[in-house]
Amino acid sequence: MMYKKLSAALLAAVLLFTLPACKPAAADPTAAPSEAASEPAAPSAEPSTQPAQEPSAQPTQDITDVEPGSGMRIAVLSGPTGVGAAKLLDNIDNNPAALHRSGYSYTIANDNSELVAGLSNGDIDIATVASNVAVNLYNKTDGGVKIIAVGTLGVLHILEGNGGTSIHSMADLAGRTIYAAGQGANPEYVLRYLLQENGLDGVEVVFADASEISAKLLSGEIECAMLPVPAATAAIAKGEGKVRQAIDLTEAWDSLRNGSQLIMTAVVARTEFVQTYHDLVDAFLADYEASIDFVTNNVDEAAELVAGYGLTPSAGIAKQAIPQCHLTFISGMDMVAAISDYYSVLWSIDPASVGGALPDDGIYYVPESR
Repeated sequence: MMYKKLSAALLAAVLLFTLPACKPAAADPTAAPSEAASEPAAPSAEPSTQPAQEPSAQPTQDITDVEPGSGMRIAVLSGPTGVGAAKLLDNIDNNPAALHRSGYSYTIANDNSELVAGLSNGDIDIATVASNVAVNLYNKTDGGVKIIAVGTLGVLHILEGNGGTSIHSMADLAGRTIYAAGQGANPEYVLRYLLQENGLDGVEVVFADASEISAKLLSGEIECAMLPVPAATAAIAKGEGKVRQAIDLTEAWDSLRNGSQLIMTAVVARTEFVQTYHDLVDAFLADYEASIDFVTNNVDEAAELVAGYGLTPSAGIAKQAIPQCHLTFISGMDMVAAISDYYSVLWSIDPASVGGALPDDGIYYVPESR
């Protein structure tokens, strides 16, 4: 496989909806990848110069003003990583009686680095992050965080442009050039692994900013791209029949039947918080599971919430994107089996992807009731 980096020069102002993907700084291989390059800006299905609608709910208390132990200071990442939490955020603002515990506060971040900083300095108790960020942070902080749940599986898709209909499987990528977002994080590792396992050594991969890839795909300049939801969803909508979803990479991963699952989002909590307030962690898990269930089974209503909290640029995009996010809730020993196998795959591709070493079992929180 051949990899190149394309100069980013287009679309200076685009809404950011990202999947963890910016390359960690060379001086610190365990640094958290920026979300902005891999859960990219997603153009709206309806052209608009207006920013995403703000939630109508009353503002929550600033996360740094909540004393540890008085509640849970949670944070979610905009884009598919945070989609499953939309109903939880709505309940915090508008229906706290539906929650298992009171005292929540929340923040919505645009970049993994914000969450890493908040978890590291104790301003955040629980956060949804990219799965590779979770393991890197665990190794970097000597066990300072624990993975308590899995929130989404894969959200990556191969798109075919120019009205083409020739790509239907990984084998159809032979000899092609793929423009891809997410160098240095989950998206790159997933693509490298799938190409490798399908014997596609001659594929050229050009890494670029997701907004630039979307623009080139829509203009017809490129024919094949890998983008995450909701950027992929938006490109299809704006392509008006000239851009199609060719391969769902979650399905391509599953077809390998290697025993692992493609897991893009992990929910982490500070180890000190877990050890001191495990009852609050268990309450959060119940509320987060209920939120994912609601979003999955009430797409129309959930799409309004997702857009209202700025997790996608519009309800129309959210409605199309939610089924493509592969939302899930996995905790306990099932979570351990699922994500540990995924980390083993990442490590086989590049040990730096997991911070140089596979994590020990201390990274996982398994509630007694699960």
